[in-house]
Amino acid sequence: MSTLGTTSANTAHPGPLRGMRVLELAQIMAGPTCGMLLADMGADVIKVEKLPGGDDSRGYREPLINGVSAPFMVLNRNKRGIAINLKQAAGRDVLLRMVRDADVLTENYRRGTLEKLGLGYDVLSAVNPGLIYCAVSGYGRNGPAADKGGFDLIAQGFAGLMSITGEPGRPPVKTGNSVADINAGILAAVGILAAYVHKQATGQGQVVDTSLMEAALQQTYWHAAIYFATGASPGPTGSAHLLTAPYQAFATRDGWINIGGANQANWERIADVLGHAEWRGDARFATNSARMANLPALTDAMNDVLATRTTAEWIAAFDAAGVPVGPVHTIGDALEHPQTRARDMVVEVEHPQAGTTRALGCPLHFSRTPTRITRAAPLLGEHTREVLREYGYADADVDALIQGGVVAG
Repeated sequence: MSTLGTTSANTAHPGPLRGMRVLELAQIMAGPTCGMLLADMGADVIKVEKLPGGDDSRGYREPLINGVSAPFMVLNRNKRGIAINLKQAAGRDVLLRMVRDADVLTENYRRGTLEKLGLGYDVLSAVNPGLIYCAVSGYGRNGPAADKGGFDLIAQGFAGLMSITGEPGRPPVKTGNSVADINAGILAAVGILAAYVHKQATGQGQVVDTSLMEAALQQTYWHAAIYFATGASPGPTGSAHLLTAPYQAFATRDGWINIGGANQANWERIADVLGHAEWRGDARFATNSARMANLPALTDAMNDVLATRTTAEWIAAFDAAGVPVGPVHTIGDALEHPQTRARDMVVEVEHPQAGTTRALGCPLHFSRTPTRITRAAPLLGEHTREVLREYGYADADVDALIQGGVVAG
């Protein structure tokens, strides 16, 4: 496990995005996921939280670590924090001054919210023509649903994900993780990086626009292919694949195991490991089409054999044969696994109030410009004074803004 502490703003980050400055007006999950990825890669991400209250995820009170929201901390590490009341003219002036030399601004308000405050893209781009303005919304900035708010659950239902998740014959169910939120954050980061390349070449900023609905819909590639080809909407298949078999979770003597027989060679190895080489020539199982047509019979036959040994024993046997295989972990199992730790996917961060906390590491690895996690999630307004000094505010000016409720720090 990597152990990381707080560093000063002047410490050079070795990541590939060092020198990029991002103003994050986004909150909760999708936008902060984007900002966290950019920050891990070296961008100076300044989290601009609303007053009063800050990011709504600060109110996710369970679990708390020494009074601090664990969900907030896990998504907002590596960022500096400033808190501004944008409903006050003086607060809007502060933001406009910060926009002048920013590369990126991210937000996930409903369409029209910032425009009503006088902070729409037209105003911000007039201040800084090179600004990349990234909006993550429920449904995108155009179309009949553009003015609707959105949450991960709503997006998963809209995009059809809930109709293909779970076991056949059961009620609709969402994925266990917030796939629309997280994927929207990743898409936003990809869009920002593409726009940043354009800006580096031309000096021009632009709007980057994505949504939870599109982020969820993007997850349906195989299912969309079936619909486009047949006109029929696929339903849920549990852990099984809808195109190939055997490719699903099976019960062992003491747990569950995932087996990936996604091609004919792997299927033949599976039959051998299970001690049923005759299945190779069985008309029900000889080809992928036959296995898909007879999936219940195939699953029952495999389960009968797999129930005779433990998960560990079967993993060893399939590994030796070169068959893709793995356990069905709990979250704790996955986080504590040696492979997870070898990839620095669990890190320790020192938080000024919560103390030593753990978080997920960055899933991107660079040979020359490594990612780095150098600071914990900010307290509300923790870096307000530090940041405003960089924009030319004297301490007396900051004191007056704090006393007037314009900023917190």
